[in-house]
Amino acid sequence: MSFIYNIGIHLTHFGLKCASVFNQKIKKGVVGRETTFNTLKENLKPNNKTLWFHCASLGEYEQGLPVFKVLRDHYKNHKVVLSFFSPSGYEIRKNSPIADVVVYLPLDSKKNAKRFLDYVNPELTVFVKYDIWPNFLKELKHRKLQAILISAAFRENQSFFKFYGKPLREALFAFDYIFTQNEASKKLLESINYTNVTVSGDTRFDRVFSQLNIDNSLDFIQKFKQDKLCIVAGSSWPEDEILFVNYINSEVSKDLKFIIAPHNIKASQIKHIQDKLSVESVLFSEKDNKQLENAKVFIVDTIGILSKIYSYADIAYVGGAMGTTGLHNTLEPAVFGVPIIIGTNHSKFPEAQEMIDNGGMFAVSNQMAFNDILNALIFDSEKRLSSGKTNSDYIKNNTGAVTKITTYLKL
Repeated sequence: MSFIYNIGIHLTHFGLKCASVFNQKIKKGVVGRETTFNTLKENLKPNNKTLWFHCASLGEYEQGLPVFKVLRDHYKNHKVVLSFFSPSGYEIRKNSPIADVVVYLPLDSKKNAKRFLDYVNPELTVFVKYDIWPNFLKELKHRKLQAILISAAFRENQSFFKFYGKPLREALFAFDYIFTQNEASKKLLESINYTNVTVSGDTRFDRVFSQLNIDNSLDFIQKFKQDKLCIVAGSSWPEDEILFVNYINSEVSKDLKFIIAPHNIKASQIKHIQDKLSVESVLFSEKDNKQLENAKVFIVDTIGILSKIYSYADIAYVGGAMGTTGLHNTLEPAVFGVPIIIGTNHSKFPEAQEMIDNGGMFAVSNQMAFNDILNALIFDSEKRLSSGKTNSDYIKNNTGAVTKITTYLKL
């Protein structure tokens, strides 16, 4: 089976090369991986002490960041190597202050694993959630280098737990310890006789909870919102945005303000939203030349400020679950104590179902359902406030994963 896996890696390399001709995102990854070893050679010396953090993409980076920060602070004399597999992580966080070197992780061949670890030789390796690379992990184990997996989440239908999943299953045993998000994941690991496991919870709760300790003020958002009720649509896709456009155009209330932060900030998509609106809108990119208080809709055509914008929300909508792209981060608005609306395609996001069960989140499948719950939250202040509080309580009650992990590491 290992032979088949390694053949598959080489076929993947060939497939990505071919696909990169037609897809810019894939091309960035292919080109970026070709520079990895030169980057490591230029920035690391044989006598450097190092830590290695690996994340599949941006979401896993945000998830691991609370732990990364503690390790960065504790190991002040170590160099930190941060690797990503996806361009969406690397391109946004290639200048991350928690790392000395940021690279694309090469494809998981035996040769790449040996060469990578020859350069990095990490005293501690931290993988986040699920990005399991057998050859890299086996090489770590062979060299007796410590590795842990944090915020792990497993499902019964994954290859680790199938008869054909031996290479991936063996890779799990390369981790000295695994910290899972939930009891179900722990039991799945125990079913394959992996016992160095603890339910720590999800480090994302610690990550979003820390947002309350920073300055979240944005003067231009305050100028736009004034004292009006504000509904924020975060990480929206076209299927989400049409719900908002239809609702806004119906002019249910002239006292409402809307902020739309699309996942896709390409100019064509932003223009499409503006063209569909029958009310005055303003873009982030033109905020300095507009009377913000006169606009009904503020469209965020930039990245990096959504978590602060949520602090101005009275009601939040989080995109991704109305279609099939995957629900975006619902914990970010929840920490600010606001009720949240999402689509119904959220089965892979247990925190969403928990917040729905708590009464702080509402899943809708169509325009009518969206209108009904949004109106209920707008016009019933008691419902709005109580629903929001259940969300902030939920976040607070689920923090503590970072402490469990750092206690194990004896920091």
